[in-house]
Amino acid sequence: MHRLIETIDQRLVALLSQLAAGLDAPPGHRLRLEGLMEAAVLLEIASAAELRALLEGRYREAFGRSLEDDLGEDWLAFFPFPQIPAMARRAPVFPSTRDDL
Repeated sequence: MHRLIETIDQRLVALLSQLAAGLDAPPGHRLRLEGLMEAAVLLEIASAAELRALLEGRYREAFGRSLEDDLGEDWLAFFPFPQIPAMARRAPVFPSTRDDL
């Protein structure tokens, strides 16, 4: 396996594992990873389809479900290559005041 693909894979696993654990992931990590994925395609080291398959597999490993399960069948329309749908879980929000004031 090419070293760039190994790096993409390692960073993808780290990013998705962090999110699956309920932690936040700095946007810079995701953006750099997307840049590496685009570079791999531009250098013809991997195709967009191959990297998308890697993303889908690693997502399933981290979350135990598919991207389609979480984002719908048209998730690629919202996250075209090389975007990674990596969002932290919403924090629970509780009102600090009564509504009837």
